[in-house]
Amino acid sequence: MSSEITLFVNPAAGRGRGAHAAQPAARALRQAGFSVRVVLGADAGDALRRAREAVDGGTGALVAVGGDGMVSLALQAVAGTRTPLGVIAVGTGNDFARALDLPVRDPAAAGRLAAEALAAGRTRNIDLGRVGERWFGTVLASGFDSRVNDRGNRTRRPGGRFTYELAMIAELASFRPIAYRMTLDDGTEREIEATLVAVGNGTSYGGGMRICAEAVMDDGLFDVTVVGDCSRSTLLRVFPRVYRGTHLSHPVVTAHRAAKVTLAAAGTTGYADGEPLGPLPLTAECVPGAAVVLAPEARGASRAS
Repeated sequence: MSSEITLFVNPAAGRGRGAHAAQPAARALRQAGFSVRVVLGADAGDALRRAREAVDGGTGALVAVGGDGMVSLALQAVAGTRTPLGVIAVGTGNDFARALDLPVRDPAAAGRLAAEALAAGRTRNIDLGRVGERWFGTVLASGFDSRVNDRGNRTRRPGGRFTYELAMIAELASFRPIAYRMTLDDGTEREIEATLVAVGNGTSYGGGMRICAEAVMDDGLFDVTVVGDCSRSTLLRVFPRVYRGTHLSHPVVTAHRAAKVTLAAAGTTGYADGEPLGPLPLTAECVPGAAVVLAPEARGASRAS
């Protein structure tokens, strides 16, 4: 493995935390004996191009500094390669880091973990979702939650979980159930009326909303959560349970597991890792072992060969 590590930095993440977070992360890596190269970008496309150049050039690891949007960009660069991905999670949501039990908004701790994992060769192979040529690590959202994302992305304040909650309240006023066509693996297409359908490789979105609470990132399958046709009052009762993951036992919620999911619904956008994918229909496939991540010392981590 190369001793040069690439820090892939979003300076604007977490309202400026990204710029400051790069410093303790770089310090921890250098103290462990690695050389550090910092990669920025004029925009998302330029940043991704530079990240791919680093991976193609044999960097020892790509360490994303920022939020889930930066991790999503990094995944596009490392997916299908053996280049490890590290995460310094300092964004507003940080759901990818949460799913892997990585430090959140503690760049010094995250930097030390990345350095220790690199020094020990401690990595974990994880699955990724793929829609066309786009990879995702956490959840593909559609329906009520994607409409909330639409609204939240137009809102500057207050940020994070509170932005999501305020957008949700606003969307409740006009929301109607959505007519979906859903196909799991290569089975029969199902017609359902649903509030939302979430396809989870990871457990959460929206800054800790455990919509697919039982998802495992290395089992080769998605967890698919369907919140059925329900009233606004029922949705408001179910909503607080999502943060604990206890909503899965509610009668209006059903859960499925599949390696491939096709969703179709008129006027509905799909989001993955909090980023827009485009309008449905979309087909998501779970690709086993598509990425290698720097792992904490915990069950499920494996030694790199």
